[in-house]
Amino acid sequence: MAKKKPKAKKAKEPRVRKPLFVLNSQQKLIFGSFMVLSGILLFIAFLSFIFTGEADQSVLSELPSRAVETENWASQTGAWLSDFFIQRGFGLSAFIFSGLVFLSGIFTLLDLKKAKLIQHWFWGTLIALWISTLFGFFGHKNDLLSGTIGFEVNTFIQAFIGKIGTILLLLFGLITYVAIRFKVTPERLINAFKKVKKDFKSDLNDAKNDVVPFDNNLSREAEYIKTALDLDKDTPKPKPEPPVETKEQPQVILDTTDELPAEPTGETALEIEVPQQEDDEEDIAMEVGQIVEEKSETDNLSDKLVADFGLFDPTLELGNFKFPPLDLLKKYSIEGIKIDQDELEEKKNRIVETLNNYKIGIQSIKATIGPTVTLYEIVPDAGVRISKIKNLEDDIALSLAALGIRIIAPIPGKGTIGIEVPNKNSTIVSMRSVIASQKFQKSEMELPIALGKTISNETFVVDLAKMPHLLMAGATGQGKSVGLNAVLTSLLYKKHPAEVKFVLVDPKKVELTLFNKIERHYLAKLPDSADAIITDNTKVINTLNSLCIEMDNRYEMLKNAFCRNIAEYNVKFKARKLNPNDGHAYLPYIVLVVDEFADLIMTAGKEVETPIARLAQLARAIGIHLIIATQRPSVNVITGIIKANFPARIAFRVTSKIDSRTILDGSGADQLIGRGDMLYTQGNDLIRIQCAFVDTPEVEKITEFIGSQKAYPDAYLLPEYVGEEGGTNLDIDISERDKLFREAAEIIVVAQQGSASLLQRKLKLGYNRAGRIIDQLEAAGIVGGFEGSKARQVMVTDLASLDALLENEGQ
Repeated sequence: MAKKKPKAKKAKEPRVRKPLFVLNSQQKLIFGSFMVLSGILLFIAFLSFIFTGEADQSVLSELPSRAVETENWASQTGAWLSDFFIQRGFGLSAFIFSGLVFLSGIFTLLDLKKAKLIQHWFWGTLIALWISTLFGFFGHKNDLLSGTIGFEVNTFIQAFIGKIGTILLLLFGLITYVAIRFKVTPERLINAFKKVKKDFKSDLNDAKNDVVPFDNNLSREAEYIKTALDLDKDTPKPKPEPPVETKEQPQVILDTTDELPAEPTGETALEIEVPQQEDDEEDIAMEVGQIVEEKSETDNLSDKLVADFGLFDPTLELGNFKFPPLDLLKKYSIEGIKIDQDELEEKKNRIVETLNNYKIGIQSIKATIGPTVTLYEIVPDAGVRISKIKNLEDDIALSLAALGIRIIAPIPGKGTIGIEVPNKNSTIVSMRSVIASQKFQKSEMELPIALGKTISNETFVVDLAKMPHLLMAGATGQGKSVGLNAVLTSLLYKKHPAEVKFVLVDPKKVELTLFNKIERHYLAKLPDSADAIITDNTKVINTLNSLCIEMDNRYEMLKNAFCRNIAEYNVKFKARKLNPNDGHAYLPYIVLVVDEFADLIMTAGKEVETPIARLAQLARAIGIHLIIATQRPSVNVITGIIKANFPARIAFRVTSKIDSRTILDGSGADQLIGRGDMLYTQGNDLIRIQCAFVDTPEVEKITEFIGSQKAYPDAYLLPEYVGEEGGTNLDIDISERDKLFREAAEIIVVAQQGSASLLQRKLKLGYNRAGRIIDQLEAAGIVGGFEGSKARQVMVTDLASLDALLENEGQ
């Protein structure tokens, strides 16, 4: 206990430390401008001193006085400053200080890092002293070049080590300055010397090549070659050109095995024939190797099509399509994070005080301010157990009087413990700010989504194609619908209608209705569906099964094209290597969005869960991605099959730790503060994000802008799906009817209730046999078609009518 008290005192010292002064924006403008102008004034005064310094020497002792006149261009102040810095100071090297003052003003105006400025002042002062001492070695006491300081320093050094030692010391100082300031090493010097030597040699070779005569007369060239060959037969030393030239024309030797050289130069032609036979063998070998470059007939055909028509452009049909401008998104008057220094200090002191009350010392603390929360990173003293700090979550929340304190112990990848504290005044993260960010605009992702901003105020952009599916959950009114709108808005601002299609499921019927305006641009639907946005649960089942058929069809196309995923397939199709007559087509991405998944599970159950699980497991490679949102994150809604295939999850605020574990497999979502505050995970770390806010009027403007442009004739049509119970085979042979068909028909007519469960009870049958009998009754016209959870309609009113019907069939 006694040993921990001094540690706590030491830990307080860096926390109490405050900057000497903090300038606001206006003060920075004033102070920076003053420094810039002062630097210019010093330069003018120093420059004038070179010409007027001697004339002002006689009146310097009388300054300041209004009766005295000076020759300096900056008047009395300039004369005094020049004499102080140049004559009595560093000599001409004082000009460096005028530049440093000017640079200080620039750093203040632009709010640049002060550490860099301090570095400039340090090295600038050292080089000024070195130059002044160097000039003092050759000058005298009142010399303009060295100044008094340079002369006195040089005299002091010479008194101990003499003139030769002074020269060596100055040389050592220069080497030290260059080595440290410009990071010069012996290796860099050697490499630079080698490079200069190499460039010098290449220049000499180029100069020699320039002397070679150039002759356009091919007949004279042929005669010259013939003469050279004759000389080669008669004498053993036929070398009209030095061997250096053979190294300068390797391309000519390779290209002219069977014909005259491309460059009609007499000297070069001699080089071709004079080299030894080994070079000719190398040429032949390289020519034989070129056979590998031959292409198949299919490749040649696709290359010819690309050369004639260019790459296939899926956006050509809507070539004049314009993406929504940023002006459609609202720009809030207050954007950007405002730092409240008093609030930071107050919360920091309360955290430190709370931990000190439980004998927990802190070595350092760092604050990172986000739009809605501030992250305090603390480094505890050695020996402090992390679980001890984790258990103080409620105590810290009590001391700060704040809702939603979340402790991360430890922060992954860092040796610190994080405490997330909500800000008193949260900042709105507008959709405009994240869409306009360079991180989103310059992203090369397949399906980029700008979710919002992190605690460090960085725009968070993810790729839906890499997720590959997204699960969103949270309590009512915490931001799920806004999150879905942010996802859809991101894709509308980045992807062309030919590149992505949406399948929207909205059981609430009011959240996604605005996107009806872009039906013929971006939406996909069933062929017999009137509305592209699905609100009926029966149509949801058919749509999900239709997507499964689309998935199977796409996999068949990928198999025939020998591609592994949709990206490879589309690249191959754009290169015109796939024939549309063989069933190939450009495949857009399909994004399935379900706004309220719990309602579908309650009404349809396995009929919805099975196709969604199948899509989640298989549809990633062929470009079908799922986004499912629910306000009821319970285990009977988010089942194990769903969770296993949705690694990317977003959790908005929930009411209990159990719901948080259901979504994220861990706690944290119960500590969020709501209004778009969320946690994102993709199977690893949790990232806290403030979701971008996009209001209904903004979505309406975007959809109206897109909907007013030229569109496709219809929405993207999914494959037609006929349900197993809704499409009974009406051609059932009478001879294949069940033995209990007549008895079952009488029971149905008497009860006037067409259901398989009735037959199970009355005839003591299994479900499968009862279902087959119901299908046979439908084929015979005794009961009507399937109507979901309702009983089938009985088409025969009494037993007499039944007998007449069956007799007409030959019974």
